[in-house]
Amino acid sequence: MAAILSLHEAVKQFVNDGDIVALEGFTHLIPTAAGHELIRQKKKDLTLVRMTPDLIYDQLIGAGCAKRLIFSWGGNPGVGSLHRLRDAVERQWPQPMEIEEHSHADLANAYVAGASGLPFAVLRAYAGSDLPKVNPLIKSVTCPFTGEVLAAVPAVRPDVTVIHAQKADRKGNVLLWGILGVQKEAALAARRCIVTVEEIVDDLEAPMNACVLPTWALSAVCVVPGGAHPSYAHGYYERDNRFYQAWDAIARDREAFTDWIDAYIHGTRDFGEFKNKLAHVAETNQ
Repeated sequence: MAAILSLHEAVKQFVNDGDIVALEGFTHLIPTAAGHELIRQKKKDLTLVRMTPDLIYDQLIGAGCAKRLIFSWGGNPGVGSLHRLRDAVERQWPQPMEIEEHSHADLANAYVAGASGLPFAVLRAYAGSDLPKVNPLIKSVTCPFTGEVLAAVPAVRPDVTVIHAQKADRKGNVLLWGILGVQKEAALAARRCIVTVEEIVDDLEAPMNACVLPTWALSAVCVVPGGAHPSYAHGYYERDNRFYQAWDAIARDREAFTDWIDAYIHGTRDFGEFKNKLAHVAETNQ
């Protein structure tokens, strides 16, 4: 059953150094606030998993929280590269970074296998691809019924999955809507799951066929309004495109990045204070 906790307490209680951690979200509902809290608490030696790592993974990697990345695409959407990820892979700064690359279909199916309690996922994929040459975990199996050769990959079973959603009820059931990625599958595949939400309500008023994560599948629910910024939360706020553009210059330079982390994450108590500081600087610069 999900406990309603502060984000600080949830991360302290449920995320350990060395854990496999998935922070999932697709286009919107990216759990930025939770990523910042991992940095504030100086979690280390994490294996990070995500289909589309973007700015928050750049921050986690540059801050020295991660030793390994399992992913299927990485970049600053609409802008360019993740410079802290590239620096870690190419120059081992701030520490060496192992990478394990998959396709989107591969990683999505691996989450499904994990949620289903299966050891691996099977899919039609990788014909003519060079990716199996650089990822030895991509294997092939022969169907015992048809003789067809298929791709097989290990199931993904995170120690902790973290997602952001629009709302939860007071029992800890969570509703999310809009564009969905693999949040549901990643949550059900994990041993522990933390969900940050925009608000807690008396009744979810979930429509037919809505994506509702039941309280029994979750470890903690944390109220963090705006917790997906700079991505958007459908029905609550829009994407902050200027932040994505500004991040490119911040992340390119080690010193600029370190100064930003010190000022905006280590220099703030929580995500609310982070947003206030960000807004104050934006107003000053206008």
